[in-house]
Amino acid sequence: MALTTFAERLAELLKKHGITQKELAERVGVTEATMSRYMHSERIPKSEIIANIATALHTTSDYLLGTEEKGNIENDYPRIIRLIARNSASMTQEQKNAIIKALIEDD
Repeated sequence: MALTTFAERLAELLKKHGITQKELAERVGVTEATMSRYMHSERIPKSEIIANIATALHTTSDYLLGTEEKGNIENDYPRIIRLIARNSASMTQEQKNAIIKALIEDD
């Protein structure tokens, strides 16, 4: 993993979603100091932390790690399924129903 790519993408997504480093740390279960080390490429997060960060920032681990480009998720069924599955526990029933409705409606 390229630490600089991870840190850059992490910073970009924090800004995009208006989330502070402290808020993200709380969401993924690490200290603010640990998150700061990730942000400054001083420490490599464990895979489960990367997955938690991806979930919190509505992206994929692959994107954070630099193995996929941002625009690819819209047309990639396996990645979309992983993203939905990863976020399903935090989705409301209304959000789940909206996904089901989108799947069964004709275009």
